[in-house]
Amino acid sequence: MATAPSFREERKCLKAGALLIAGVDEVGRGPLAGPVTAAAVVLNPKRTPKGLNDSKKLSAKARDRLFDEIMSTADVSVAHANVDEIDDLNILYASHLAMERAVLGLKTAPCHALIDGNMIPKALCCPATAIIKGDARSLSIAAASIIAKVMRDRIMVDLAQQHPGYGWEKNAGYPTKAHKLALENLGVTPHHRRSFKPVYQML
Repeated sequence: MATAPSFREERKCLKAGALLIAGVDEVGRGPLAGPVTAAAVVLNPKRTPKGLNDSKKLSAKARDRLFDEIMSTADVSVAHANVDEIDDLNILYASHLAMERAVLGLKTAPCHALIDGNMIPKALCCPATAIIKGDARSLSIAAASIIAKVMRDRIMVDLAQQHPGYGWEKNAGYPTKAHKLALENLGVTPHHRRSFKPVYQML
């Protein structure tokens, strides 16, 4: 049975001597358009919002509520890698770049980072542990997943107003049937990832 995320991973780091632990996650590897967005969050253990979980398991309303609570109680940093960087580096390394930038942007440098996934970005400014499905295991990573998801969705809603017809306000740039049909009918925008096959084929 699936369990909710906990402070277990954070406690391991505290036992090893770390004082500040950041959870780090990214969102936006799969879309055909828009940036990849990462968040780093250092939670206050005494003011941890209730209901933190993997952002994919939460409703939009729950994510928005938790977003506001996390922003008001934790040290939070959000960073991006843009479409040009995604096309130049590839999506994996662009997502790592966004993570590195997010950790650097925290008000206080963390002693250790908990990274969602199975790889640690090479240029991270502190020691780190990679945790597969970390957003379902670590409260700090779950918080980061919520922040990254909400921030990126808001960016895509804004871009949808500038480029109507692609449905980005609903699909967040992911390759839905409607998005791919719009690509055929409306063409490629400056916010599309040209290295991604469906876009590349349009060019």
